[in-house]
Order: sequence, then structure tokens, then C-alpha cells
Amino acid sequence: MLTKEEIQRYQRHFPLPNFGIEAQVKLKQSRILIVGCGGLGNPIASYLAASGVGTIGLIDNDIVSITNLHRQVLYNEAHIGQSKARLTAEKLQKQNQHLKTKVFEEQLTSDNALAIIANYDLVIDCTDNFSTRYLINDTCVLLDKPFIYGSIYQYEGQVAVFNVNKSANYRDLYPTPPIPESVPDCEVGGVLGTLPGIIGSIQANEALKVICNIGQPLIEKLFIFDSQSMESRVIKIKNSNARDTITELIDYEEFCHPNKNKMVKEITVKELHTMIENKEDFQLIDVREPHEVEIATLDGELIPLGEVPQNEDKIARDKKVVVHCRSGARSGQAIQYLQGKLGLDNLYNLKGGILAWADEIDPSMEKY
Repeated sequence: MLTKEEIQRYQRHFPLPNFGIEAQVKLKQSRILIVGCGGLGNPIASYLAASGVGTIGLIDNDIVSITNLHRQVLYNEAHIGQSKARLTAEKLQKQNQHLKTKVFEEQLTSDNALAIIANYDLVIDCTDNFSTRYLINDTCVLLDKPFIYGSIYQYEGQVAVFNVNKSANYRDLYPTPPIPESVPDCEVGGVLGTLPGIIGSIQANEALKVICNIGQPLIEKLFIFDSQSMESRVIKIKNSNARDTITELIDYEEFCHPNKNKMVKEITVKELHTMIENKEDFQLIDVREPHEVEIATLDGELIPLGEVPQNEDKIARDKKVVVHCRSGARSGQAIQYLQGKLGLDNLYNLKGGILAWADEIDPSMEKY
């Protein structure tokens, strides 16, 4: 139950429809693990602590650098060189004396993930790499734990809620990882300083909804937010039962960085535009999902990335084949697979994908 001081502290929660003291008690009893104490982890940890979550686990083996300070608001210049996980725990303890914290100054790996995550009710992804996201996802599937996904890049962010009562998981959204080189990180591509606060707050909000069983969490939905236009979109995630393929934890570095030495040839959108205008004989393949084609299309032959292995016979061998997706990541992955499996050398990745086409060829095309 709640103490008198806790009732006073959280009293603005109680008038909320479907909330009340019962939901606050659920928060007090909850144990949430935050993986990553950077841009997303800062606002998430702070809001969850303020909201009355009972125990927060913090896992991060990184230290504060000066490049973090434009977006990681729990830290200042005096903290440079210090442990992010430990600093975050200290801040949270001062913020709410009722909170219990557990610090893991280490990297989440296949060796420790099951043991760590087993002790928590819900996991929040605040990472910036695919290897850890697949590891979090697979561990949560094996342990039947909800997983709040968040991602930021440049001006755009994404949020989804996975694995609630065996709902869709991260592998239903991304069955296979993109080529690492085709997806620049924040160091290369940049990120707007305020964006982690926006997306992190949404992740924290989704965590409260799941723990307290209120509202409609983003289950089997992907929320996409563009901070430049202030436009958002929610798209459906199909539960393809990808969980059935998850039976153990694997080497996620190898899974996300296969065939490092295989080169993928590229073609620019301007070169593709010229090929189309000249009516050249080539095959254009779109490896996005059907719902994405409804938003914007180059009229290519649709073979979603997850279905490429079953449709190898549809890939032309006697002419140039241009493969595209939204940004060039999934199409590059498809080409690496086809080159490795079939030994083809007539495949070209559309550099920048639909996004580049909209920027350079057709400004009227809707971006998403």
C-alpha cells in the first residue's frame, strides 16, 4: 500500500479516469529495466521515477562525453568521464526517496541478458544498435516480458510496444537486420537535441499504460514522429508469429554484421530516373511492406524483405536488377542475401531509397 507521503506526492494521478490508488500501487510494485542511459534513457528514467515506479534497473557501460550534453539532460560538464548508469541512479534517488535503483555498469550480452531481465516486469530499449535490440527482444520473448521499443535518428523517432500477451515482437517489424553500413548512427547522421526528450517521454508513457493497464498502448502498432513537420503516423504491425523462431539467444554481433566483406553495388535516384526515362530494360524490386507501398511507390515489383528467400526465382539473371526500400537499408540486406545465396552480380541498391527519390526527383511524393 501507499504511505501518507506517497498519497500526497502522487495525488494528481488519482482523479484520472481508470487510474486511482490501485494503479499507483501497481507502479510502486513494478520493476522496470532501462537498457541505455543516454538520450532516451534520461527522460524515461526521470519520468518513471517521478511517477512512482518502485524499482528501476539501469544498464549501461558507457561514460559521459561532451558530445552527449546537447541531448542527455541529466548530465553536465562536471560529469564528463563518469559512469552514465551510476550518475543516473544518483539523480533518481535524489528525485524520489521512495525509489529503489539497481545499477549494471556492463553491456547487455547473450551471457547475462536472461539473468538480468528475469528480475524485471518490463524492459525499455534506449539503445542505438541493432545487436542489442534483437537481444532484448529475443530475451523478452523467451521470458514473456513486455518490451518498449524506441528509436531516434536526425529529426525522426519511433515507438512501439512489443510482446504483451504474446503480441507482435521486434522481429515481426524487422525480421532481419539491415546492413550496418547502410544505417548511419547519430554520430554520423546527427540527432536533434530535443528529439530524445519527445520520444523518451512517449516510451515512458507507454510503460505506465502497460504497467497500470490503462489506455491503449502501441501494441502491434508503430508510432512514427517527424519533429520537422510535427507530423506523426501510426502503422499496423502484423503479428507473423516470428516468436516461434526464437528458441535461444544467439551471437547477435554475427547476426547483425554478416558478410562484412561482400560489397553491395549502388545506383543513385538520378541514375534510376534516367534509366526509366530512357525505357531501359531492367527489373525494379521493392522490398518494403505492403502498407508502405500504399504511402509511396516507384511501381516496382513488391517482394517484402522477409519473403525474398521464397521468391528467389523471381529475380532476373539476364539484366540489371535495382532493389529499393524506404532508405536503402533493407534493400541492401536483400542484395547481400541474394549475392551470397545465388552468386548474382547484376544487383544494384537504390541509394537513399524512397526518401532520396522524394528529395531529389519527386518533391510531391509523401515521405514517411
